[in-house]
Amino acid sequence: MSDSERLAKRLATEQSCSRGDAERYIEGGWVAVDGKPVEEPGFRVRPAQTVSLLPGARLEDMRPVTVLIHKPAGTYADDQPGSARDLILPENLMQGDRSGQRYLKRMFNGLKLVTPLERAASGLVVYTQEYPVSRKLVEEGRHVEQEYIAQVHGQLSEGDLARLQRGMAYEGRAATPMKVSWQNETHLRFALKTPAPGFIEYVCDAAGLRLQALRRLRIGRLPMAGLAVGQWRYRLEYERF
Repeated sequence: MSDSERLAKRLATEQSCSRGDAERYIEGGWVAVDGKPVEEPGFRVRPAQTVSLLPGARLEDMRPVTVLIHKPAGTYADDQPGSARDLILPENLMQGDRSGQRYLKRMFNGLKLVTPLERAASGLVVYTQEYPVSRKLVEEGRHVEQEYIAQVHGQLSEGDLARLQRGMAYEGRAATPMKVSWQNETHLRFALKTPAPGFIEYVCDAAGLRLQALRRLRIGRLPMAGLAVGQWRYRLEYERF
């Protein structure tokens, strides 16, 4: 395609704007080539192709995003293809999302998982581009309370329940108190500071219980409320973990 040129260069020429502004228009999802939106400034266009700004086009800086996902059991939570990250598609966005964010390819630039969760577990996981969120949930993660519901099989004596509430050492981490209570005859509620993967199964086993299913309901102050399995939403600007 020796007769082609970068979309950003072509747009800058046709709109009499700087190359930087052209790239912002393109990455903002406001540019179409032959009627189809293109978000890559380096996309190659030929002279015969039509480049246009879409209605409502405006220069804007997209703020970094944080995404909350209801991960299904059996899905990995990591940054690789085939993980919960693949659920971040327009058709999986929670109905009624109030963020006002537009779905753009650049929201995936540097998007990282900051809340590991076992593959067998379901529940809330967080991916973010925001450094303050990453710092809060990774660097300061041991100070952030999380809430889980564990489906278990077996009996638990009052003494064993008290022992769980005092906490247990695990993989070099000192025992720290946690809130443990029965939600019903087969489900235990755990509220504890960011546990290491495998910890809840470990303490259930130590208490003579068999863990059958695990679901994370809350991370810090943000609950999973409203997110169906496989759905996601953007963190709202006022929400804090």
